[in-house]
Amino acid sequence: MPTSNDGEKKRTRKILGRLRKEYPDARCLLDFETPLQLLVATILSAQCTDERVNKLTPELFRRYPDAEAFVQEEPRALEKAVRPTGFYRNKARNIQACCRALLDDHEGEVPSDMDVLVKLPGVGRKTANCVMAYAWGQQAIIVDTHVKRLSHRLGLSGQDDPDKIELDLRSLVPKTSWTSFSMVVGFHGRRVCTARKPHCDACVVADLCPSRGLGS
Repeated sequence: MPTSNDGEKKRTRKILGRLRKEYPDARCLLDFETPLQLLVATILSAQCTDERVNKLTPELFRRYPDAEAFVQEEPRALEKAVRPTGFYRNKARNIQACCRALLDDHEGEVPSDMDVLVKLPGVGRKTANCVMAYAWGQQAIIVDTHVKRLSHRLGLSGQDDPDKIELDLRSLVPKTSWTSFSMVVGFHGRRVCTARKPHCDACVVADLCPSRGLGS
């Protein structure tokens, strides 16, 4: 017998399908070449735009090519290097603590295990999921600010805690599409369903959205 959750899963699949067609260019917007670079860039992207992070990281990664280089730097020098991303003291501290743990426990390499990643200093589920998806090619739901906002507006989750939103989305989105869902929803949030004023007239999933026209 069909359940209400079955109906929500069907609606979610429709949303996913339309957004995939709308954003065939959806991808990770952080520039990186190695798992460590992605890990650091994701830490820096907290409460900062990907564009600003990408302006800073080429020089940052040239100066600090590996975990040991980050650990050996003077804290104030690293703070200065990451200052344009905001909250620079906490971010510098988290990067050095994380890299120290990588050196102590993982031979300086970024783990490809979700349970291990979230135990690293300064690494929450959003950062760990980002690394799992984009560095290691594993399916992951990445609850950034856009996915959080659209999950509410689309009626996919009523939770405020990102970890709980992730659980709600994992129950609705097919596992084979977790990363794709994160990317296309993120793009839709940046281009159409923006924070201040959603452009419902230009939205390809407006008829599937319970918040259509409400402006919040």
